[in-house]
Amino acid sequence: MEECAYIGLGTNLGDRELNLLAAVAELGRMPGTRVTALSPFYETEPVGGVPQGDFYNAAARIATTLSPLELLKELKRIETEVFHRLASGRWGARSMDLDILLYADLILAEEKLAIPHPRLAERRFVLQPLADLAPSLVHPSLGSSIAELLASLTTTDRVVQI
Repeated sequence: MEECAYIGLGTNLGDRELNLLAAVAELGRMPGTRVTALSPFYETEPVGGVPQGDFYNAAARIATTLSPLELLKELKRIETEVFHRLASGRWGARSMDLDILLYADLILAEEKLAIPHPRLAERRFVLQPLADLAPSLVHPSLGSSIAELLASLTTTDRVVQI
């Protein structure tokens, strides 16, 4: 059975726009998966205090027959095999970062995977592209829509559509 999931994409190394486009193509190549929507791309300032270049971020909606753990495995495979992502530490620079933001209305807290993404509601660079795709989608554990979560942010992180 197909489930709807939302994937966050981010890159700040190399040709950032090309990286995002290539990542979307790779999402569509995953077994039992098709991309059903893509947000605009945003240039965003890095969070976490690590000095580095600005990111390009986006969100994609997919329909997939993969389980959440199978999906995670495929996303990590794309990061390492396609984008040659190296360990850069927490909040470090990366050629591609692919995160499961939401998977149907699932709430999951396992050692290797938490759904919804644990910091989704705190990050403008995640909420803005997600709101472009699904503003009325309700966060399954917080009970607020994506648009409401975005409107309630008090951070002033720079997120500019490109």
